[in-house]
Amino acid sequence: MRTSRPLLLALLGSSIMLSTLAYAEEPVVQPAPPVMQDSDSSAQAQPAPQPHSYDVKEFYADSRHYTYGDVVPDLYRTKKYEIVEWQKRHLPPPETGSHWTYIGGNYVLISDGEGKFLKAESGEIFFQ
Repeated sequence: MRTSRPLLLALLGSSIMLSTLAYAEEPVVQPAPPVMQDSDSSAQAQPAPQPHSYDVKEFYADSRHYTYGDVVPDLYRTKKYEIVEWQKRHLPPPETGSHWTYIGGNYVLISDGEGKFLKAESGEIFFQ
């Protein structure tokens, strides 16, 4: 009787594990999009790939929400945070009277005088 009890427990445990596998969901496979054909040729038309947009319209940094026109803290307006080599970070040239800075994982274009948020690009642009 002693050997049958561990055997019974082993069989019960394995049946429970196997029953959970029976309920596992199959992956959902999306059907391929229909292929468009030009009436004049047999060439297949495919949509052009969309360029990745790195534009950021608003973001959070230092427990604060920033949107266009907001004035950034003085810390981010110092030379220490000014990005001079914007080309290496794949950023567009700064507009006259502005410069790039780095705030909360984003590259932010701010005005030189007031420090207003003019434009922002996701930090992911660096890896482009």
